[in-house]
Amino acid sequence: MLRWTRRALGGALLAGLLAAAAGPAMADNARTVRLLVGFPAGGGSDAIARLLADPLKDALGAPVIVENKPGAGGQLAAQALKAAAPDGSTWFLSHDHTISILPLVVKNPGYEPAKDFVPVAGFASFVNAFAVSGGTPAKGLNDYVAWIRSAGGGKGEGKPGGAFGAVGVPAPASVPEFLVKVLAAKYQLDLVAAPYRGSAPMIGDMLGNQIAAGIGSVPDFIEQHRNGRLRVVAVLGGARQAALPDVPTLAELGVGGFEDLPYYAFFAPAATPKAELDRFAAALARAIAVPAVKDRLGAMGLTVEFMSGPQLAAREQAYAQTWARIIKASGFQPQ
Repeated sequence: MLRWTRRALGGALLAGLLAAAAGPAMADNARTVRLLVGFPAGGGSDAIARLLADPLKDALGAPVIVENKPGAGGQLAAQALKAAAPDGSTWFLSHDHTISILPLVVKNPGYEPAKDFVPVAGFASFVNAFAVSGGTPAKGLNDYVAWIRSAGGGKGEGKPGGAFGAVGVPAPASVPEFLVKVLAAKYQLDLVAAPYRGSAPMIGDMLGNQIAAGIGSVPDFIEQHRNGRLRVVAVLGGARQAALPDVPTLAELGVGGFEDLPYYAFFAPAATPKAELDRFAAALARAIAVPAVKDRLGAMGLTVEFMSGPQLAAREQAYAQTWARIIKASGFQPQ
């Protein structure tokens, strides 16, 4: 199992990128820059894209808009990226699911990451989390397990599905869905994953107590956790999160195998000129170095860290290899 460790980017490389972005980049070309997001407005990916849009506009010297193309776990946005002109005007903000996981679980996703995309730069890692709705009495994961069992939700005792046994996940055949299977097996519970088109509608149903639990990224849950409307009861990854210091990891609770950290990054259409790739990477490095932006990303539960294109490509390949083993071991067949 791969362990994600923070890779310090060489000072000379980062300095060069920042210097390249310091001037009026693209001042002679004011075409609108699109940031594709594969999930609905209101979710974690959307919030991150909108936070980055303004500093990227300043660094690129061009208008920047966020374009949501929700559906199929980011598949539609990835297909749109494949179809986009490789001229430096279209970029895809994605996390690992669309790039590394979907091609392993969908027979014909409509794109091949290694062929159709080029990794531009990464900017943060994050963790997924297990959260319960405010309508449940559970204060921790063990409380949730006990609550399910007390209502006849043990294996063979209850019926999966519905509000009781459903655990929301932002996309089908995703890391959260595999985690539901692991938790059901470990605790002998009748649980079923309830896939949504992104985290925003899932959280909406959790807030309305339509489902009792959900799995998503910390950025998805953090604000609702802080205001008490949801409760994050466990996080994935190898360590507790600075934004949620009182929440234990799944490994602490005896559920191992989910220590790898997913990432957020930008991708471009294949054949995008290197000069455009370098310009955008430099702008991104400058954007995440803005103190207010970095602090806000941290408050959302992200660990901010610039990854060059080659570093991102290596990370993407390793993550996909790790999950290929997990998915094969689960017996899941691509659909």
